[in-house]
Amino acid sequence: MESIIDQLRNAPQTVREHANIIWALMLRELATRYGRDNIGFLWVIGEPLLFFSAVLTMWTLIRSPYDHGIRLTPFLMTGYMPTLLMRHMISHTMNCVKANAGLLYHRRISVQHLFFARLALEFLGVTLAFFVVATILSIYGAIQPPTQFGLVYAGWLFLAWVTFGISLILSALGELVEIVDKLVGALTYILVPISGMFFMAAWLPDKYRPIALLVPFLNCIEMIRGGFFGHDVRVYYNAWYVAGWGIGTTFVGLILLSFVRARVEVE
Repeated sequence: MESIIDQLRNAPQTVREHANIIWALMLRELATRYGRDNIGFLWVIGEPLLFFSAVLTMWTLIRSPYDHGIRLTPFLMTGYMPTLLMRHMISHTMNCVKANAGLLYHRRISVQHLFFARLALEFLGVTLAFFVVATILSIYGAIQPPTQFGLVYAGWLFLAWVTFGISLILSALGELVEIVDKLVGALTYILVPISGMFFMAAWLPDKYRPIALLVPFLNCIEMIRGGFFGHDVRVYYNAWYVAGWGIGTTFVGLILLSFVRARVEVE
């Protein structure tokens, strides 16, 4: 009983220690990936911002300003930026341990720290890029501010949660089974047509809509678009279903990470 009480008393300090380690690893990753010259760490925001600007320009030139009665710019923004978040979080966690195996000689650094640092870095970078894009487009009148900010935040956080769990699973499997690493690149491309980037659930035939909504990412993007467009569109999503995916994938991912640590210790 006393040991449990002591653990609860030390919990805030333990959390701070883990947070400090993850923050230090994030700074190290920024310096390693982008360097300290030119704009340096700002590339973590500038990279997704640049990609979206190129896609928006191309679509504006070849597509009509409206699609199914919805303005193209906000529709593309609410589809492309979430998809970019998924792809960045998944792809940048692959080979995480192999690239940073030397850091594990420090007893305070764990495999979980390495993965959490990379996932947090990608989440913050794309989230800030999304905020910058939305702010600039709002100032120029290309989009209207969200009608339900809470729904936008919920959809974005749910999306990050599910992607977090799936990233843990895929990256852990990639460390254990080499062929998984080669398949992830194709998987991230498959996410583009099924995630809802190019369509909304309401546009699908009734008999196919429930099947499409089995993909948790589509539910999240529907929430984001519902928050932006409000009553102008009809959205379909199940927040409890997405939460179940988040809990399940995170649980499985953390278990797989324990096997990765065991393998590293053996080697």
